[in-house]
Amino acid sequence: MEATRNIGFSGLKNTFNPQHLISRTRGDKVIWALVILLALMSLLAVYSATGLLAYKNYRGNTEIYLFKQIAFIVAGIMVIYFAHLVNYTFYSKAAKIVFLLSLPLLVYTLFFGVKMNEGSRWIRLPLINMTMQTSDLARLALFMYLARLISRKQDVIKDFRKGFLPLITPVAVTCALIAPANLSTALLLGASCLVLLFIGRVSTKHIMITVGIALIPLLFLITAAVIRHGKTKNEDAGVKRASSTLTGRVDTWIGRVGSFIYGSKHDADNDAYQVNQAKIAISKGGVFGVGPGNSETRDYLPQAYNDFIYAIIIEEYGLTGGAFIMFIYLVFLYRCIRIYKRCPYAFGAFLALGLSFTLAIQAVANMAVTVNLFPVTGVTLPLVSMGGTSFIFTCLAIGIILSVARNVEQLEGKVSAGM
Repeated sequence: MEATRNIGFSGLKNTFNPQHLISRTRGDKVIWALVILLALMSLLAVYSATGLLAYKNYRGNTEIYLFKQIAFIVAGIMVIYFAHLVNYTFYSKAAKIVFLLSLPLLVYTLFFGVKMNEGSRWIRLPLINMTMQTSDLARLALFMYLARLISRKQDVIKDFRKGFLPLITPVAVTCALIAPANLSTALLLGASCLVLLFIGRVSTKHIMITVGIALIPLLFLITAAVIRHGKTKNEDAGVKRASSTLTGRVDTWIGRVGSFIYGSKHDADNDAYQVNQAKIAISKGGVFGVGPGNSETRDYLPQAYNDFIYAIIIEEYGLTGGAFIMFIYLVFLYRCIRIYKRCPYAFGAFLALGLSFTLAIQAVANMAVTVNLFPVTGVTLPLVSMGGTSFIFTCLAIGIILSVARNVEQLEGKVSAGM
């Protein structure tokens, strides 16, 4: 009996032993290194960008957000670690259940969620009193489910009724539920899914038809922005009031497109103000930046720690630092493509590729907004922006990718041993 207790205690002790944890860590070592690099950059950038905010909100305690970010990073690393230990075939079994659960959550969020910035994107989690953006869960669930469907329908993948419709339906439903409160996320998610469908051998003709249909509302927004630009200031204000009453977020979308095309006609336009402050930060940064912690624009740029953190990175570390961040995401995508090529099973290959594409596209969109190559979207920079549930879901996605990589390594090891 005593021996049994000793064995149990020893096993528990080994579970939390750092050497034991490191010895069980598998997967792509380069991706692990990239995650650590981005986490370190996140600590520096978030600490710098939140100094004044923390001083105002916490009576001079400028380290409060730094400690919160450290907590999120530690939690995120643990999520990656435990997710990568799970055999990726488990995610295939759970994909349909998680996807079906995410849909009612999106509906609930749309009608009863926490409203911020004219949009209902969050639900408040009980007990811990944190808000969760349900689109993050839905995005992860959709890619798991889509990878499962693509892997199972390869024999009929070119057929419109048997192959394409079952694949595009969950994508269309998810994007339609996300779009009313967060159009940019819905568009980026849809684009990522279409890229995965193209790689999964879906008919190019069917994909192009889908793209054409999706362009119709975008052309409407551009047309509405052009028409609004030609109105006088008083007429524009009247249209804004009517549009906000009748169609909710549509006015915000039209305003963002208009600000992107023409700039702002009003000093109070928040989107244009953010973009202009980001431009100032980039111009101050130059090639090598003003140095860590020396940003001045952080005191004027809204969401400097979140949506526009890339501008603060460029200001403090220059175009060199900005290019380095971009290089990290490109290497991450390249390593995930290698996992896709090496994985012998379709589900694991499509799962790793789909999750990597959505993270890479999100990063590119965030950086494009910062340098004014894309209208303001509100998406964060993965693993760099200040932590929240979005940070945790990003870590879970990376853990799943590493789970596929770990199993690929094990299979290749068995083949080598057999030879």
